[in-house]
Amino acid sequence: MINNNLNNYKGIILAGGKGTRLYPLTKVVSKQLLPIYDKPMIMYPLETLIRAGIKDILIITNPSDTTIFQDLLGDGSQYDCNIYYEIQNKPEGIAQAFIIAKDWLEDSNCILILGDNIFLKGNISNKLEKAMDNNKGATLFAYEVEDASSYGVINMSDDGTVASIVEKPENPESNYAVTGLYAYDNSVVKKAISLKPSDRGELEITDINNKYMLENSVDVTILPKDSFWLDAGTIDSLLEASNLIKEIKEQGEDLF
Repeated sequence: MINNNLNNYKGIILAGGKGTRLYPLTKVVSKQLLPIYDKPMIMYPLETLIRAGIKDILIITNPSDTTIFQDLLGDGSQYDCNIYYEIQNKPEGIAQAFIIAKDWLEDSNCILILGDNIFLKGNISNKLEKAMDNNKGATLFAYEVEDASSYGVINMSDDGTVASIVEKPENPESNYAVTGLYAYDNSVVKKAISLKPSDRGELEITDINNKYMLENSVDVTILPKDSFWLDAGTIDSLLEASNLIKEIKEQGEDLF
């Protein structure tokens, strides 16, 4: 069955930032170009979008890295998609991606995936496709973690609706972390433009999600327990991701 709603969605991969947690590895190259087992990191979020059927993908990069990404990925024709590039001159929060992508998005809905987020197993792309087909405003993808205090945390009401989304709470009310994969309708650009920087000087994605929550237009897809979500932004997580992918491949299983 052809999902006509895919025609209304474009994909954004946010691959900017300085990657300071990975210094000195990232002193001269973007962290999204570092190897994760046998491929550059950027290839994993790209494949997640491609497998979900998204044909138009914008990669947002640092000014110094754009040419390298273009040399690696080209115009997307080898992946049966169209890849475009925009520059993030200064990293000012995840929500800044929608402002940078404003003209490119036009009136499209969009999927945002962070360039250092790797989703493995659990047929994530299929769940993303379903989210695009049923999205009423925003769809967040949550993953159960042991310690949610380092993430945006979703708290659910008894009726299954989102009660709150709290950024890095000291005492999380749940173990469900918001991952770096989001589906939004075309009002997300307007919402992003209306944001004020947080105390740390960033346009927070949690503030956008809370705007949707106030409109009662947030759904949550909880990723299955047999799937894996890795934020490959630290030395340990880089190694963990490489080892995990090696293990899955040696077992002859599909990564995604």
